[in-house]
Amino acid sequence: MSFSGNVKEELSRDQGCDRHCRIAELAALLGLCGSVVISSRNEYRIKIHTENFAVARKVFTLIEKTFNIDADISIRRNMATGNVSCSVIVRRHSDALRILQATKLVEEYRDGFEEIRIVNPLIVQQPCCRRAFLRGAFLAAGSMSDPSKAYHFEIVCSAETMAEQIKNLICGFSMDAKVVQRKKSYVVYLKEGDQIVDILNIMEAHVSLLELENVRIVKEVRNEVNRKVNCETANLKKVVSAAVAQIDDITYLRDTIGLHRLPEELEETALARLSNPDASLKELGEVLSPPVGKSGVNHRLRKISRLAEKVRQERGGLS
Repeated sequence: MSFSGNVKEELSRDQGCDRHCRIAELAALLGLCGSVVISSRNEYRIKIHTENFAVARKVFTLIEKTFNIDADISIRRNMATGNVSCSVIVRRHSDALRILQATKLVEEYRDGFEEIRIVNPLIVQQPCCRRAFLRGAFLAAGSMSDPSKAYHFEIVCSAETMAEQIKNLICGFSMDAKVVQRKKSYVVYLKEGDQIVDILNIMEAHVSLLELENVRIVKEVRNEVNRKVNCETANLKKVVSAAVAQIDDITYLRDTIGLHRLPEELEETALARLSNPDASLKELGEVLSPPVGKSGVNHRLRKISRLAEKVRQERGGLS
């Protein structure tokens, strides 16, 4: 199962303690993956559709626990793709009306809308209800990327006003949610790892939160190791390039004017470099007699380099 699927499975097992929170969660589920059919006799029937069995189970349990209503569950499998779709259906008008009245959605559906545009603010008045609503919204229309690959959390809405309301609810918990239009839908999303940890905490997906934190720790350690390796590799390349240039200068002086014409300390350093082409400046200084510090060796090699450049220019002028 994907990480997103694991989060939904965990959230589906949380039935909530308070009735007002269960109503808020059900309002989100009804609003984002539900529809209401109004008959010619002006009678209501509710249908909540999902492709996640855990979500369907959660909807069924919320309705039963909150309203003592036995809803019907319809499960269908697409023979071509193998995908399963579930529908939770409340067929009786009186039962559907009770749910719509409790979730403050009667007015929204009075004209036969197939999706809601906004949830009544009374439903999400308390912080605990806002948490429950966001939990329901994610169960209904949310997804998350695998945190080992990327950090991305989103809830897809068909109405822009609903997307803005969800964004504002998330931002009310000190996060920076944004909305982007994707074809005919509006997507509320978070992309920062810290904020995705926060939204999991808000939705009370604590097991998934710990799993995400473990992934983040592994990624941070791996990134730190990669940074150090890259830094050491860059330093090694720099040392090798410098040593190659130094050997080139020393070889040029040896073949033109002879190393014996250099001052004694420069000749010793030049011969040491030729004998130890892979040595660092510190290691090179330790083979000299007496030993010379890193800065002292660097100073001598720079003098050799300047002398080699001077000889090149002089011989270039003579030619």
